Amino acid sequence: MSKAINLAVMVVLAVGLVMGASLAQAADKVVDISGTWDLEVETPSGTGNPVLEIKQEGNQLTGTYSGAFGQAPLKGKIKGEKFEVKFNSGGLDMIYKGKSDGTTMKGSVDLGQYGMGSFAGNKK
Repeated sequence: MSKAINLAVMVVLAVGLVMGASLAQAADKVVDISGTWDLEVETPSGTGNPVLEIKQEGNQLTGTYSGAFGQAPLKGKIKGEKFEVKFNSGGLDMIYKGKSDGTTMKGSVDLGQYGMGSFAGNKK
């Protein structure tokens, strides 16, 4: 009986190790968000439809914001599916934080004195 229990324990441990390794590998995968993104932003001041053009090299993001606040260069980082981009337009620092699967994105936006909002977008 103890051999059967030992075998069962070993099988459970082996399955657990394989599943854990698969989850860790998936968590480390960097999603590619390079491209042009059409966004819909909801804020206390109203809605907007900015466009983000993002270039990605590894986990580093650069690009351009174009929207109600004009046009501005952006910089940021991505880790797995989570990203953050920052830019300053018209003297206002803005931060977009969210998640992306490579074709859609959503998250929150900090518009400084204009408050917090949310955004969702699709890659063109």
